[in-house]
Amino acid sequence: MRVIMEADGGSRGNPGPAAYGALIRNAETGEIIAERAEAIGVATNNVAEYRGLIAGLELHRAHTPDAGLEVRMDSKLVIEQMAGRWKVKHPSLRPLAIEAQKLAPFGVEWTWVPREENEAADAILNAALDEAQGKTAVPLVSTDNAKEKNPLIGWRNHLHGEATTVILLRHGVTDNTLRKLFCGSGGTDPGLNATGEEQAARAADWIKRQGTIDAVVSSPLRRTRETAGFVGRELGLDVDLEPGIAEAAFGEWDGYSFAEILDRWPDEIQEWLGSTAIAPPGGETFDSVYERVMVARDRLLRDYARKTIVAVSHVTPIKMMVRLALDAPMRSIYKMELAPASITTIQWWPDGTPSLRNFSLVPD
Repeated sequence: MRVIMEADGGSRGNPGPAAYGALIRNAETGEIIAERAEAIGVATNNVAEYRGLIAGLELHRAHTPDAGLEVRMDSKLVIEQMAGRWKVKHPSLRPLAIEAQKLAPFGVEWTWVPREENEAADAILNAALDEAQGKTAVPLVSTDNAKEKNPLIGWRNHLHGEATTVILLRHGVTDNTLRKLFCGSGGTDPGLNATGEEQAARAADWIKRQGTIDAVVSSPLRRTRETAGFVGRELGLDVDLEPGIAEAAFGEWDGYSFAEILDRWPDEIQEWLGSTAIAPPGGETFDSVYERVMVARDRLLRDYARKTIVAVSHVTPIKMMVRLALDAPMRSIYKMELAPASITTIQWWPDGTPSLRNFSLVPD
């Protein structure tokens, strides 16, 4: 398989409000496999273009790591620098160029194209920038997004065939949950406490009453496996593990409260709160979590097509799933609140159209 990555970045003012856009598509069919766009605050055109390149290379690594890659951009500067024909002279671009070089697979083909041949990436970056500035955004360009222009999802469903239904269940509480401690992958990995077990049992009973469930999958962390165990026993189903829906890794912050982190790492947490591309010390960026959740979503939709499954996960991956369904900007995750042992249900139809059925429902 061979894929084409199209990327762009732009600034309104140079420097000014900036954003990037990137997508990868099947080189033979032209079908868009994945896309990403984000406003990045105030930056120059060149910085935004490099950020678009990095985003596109991350998409390639997440979705098509074994495919041959051609990078197409209308930035002569970025293409020539990445191809090694021009030197990277500006100090603000050097770390970005180094990061891109680390992500670029062996044998990548660097191709400059005229601006009119890079309209797809330009469209999604401008949509992200418009949204960040409170303007009406231009619809994104992927096949899935184009089909979402029609808001009458309920009226159109009968045309799509049978949906894949993913019932996302957040785990029950642990002692760390009650103490409001950062608790992610690679940390202490606590199990459910007595209250969490009661919550998991109620959720399992509620799920059983919804009708046929075909499968139960879980994050590999202990609290999710224990919650999923209640569901599996109630339904008579084994639990499969899906690493892609594990909680974010919080690195050195794991086991500390927000107040403690603010006291010990004041600069680092302010940077983390300001950008989803910044990771906690030794941890994982929210951008990286989004990419692996997107891959996990695709895997679940492929493996359990037209079935109903329960996926037991955590706050951050469930928010990312909702963001995927709503095609919402990344910072929307800061405006969602998920209760412990709550249910969030999303349906995906065969043409890729999603439908959010409920959010953070707490079973009685």
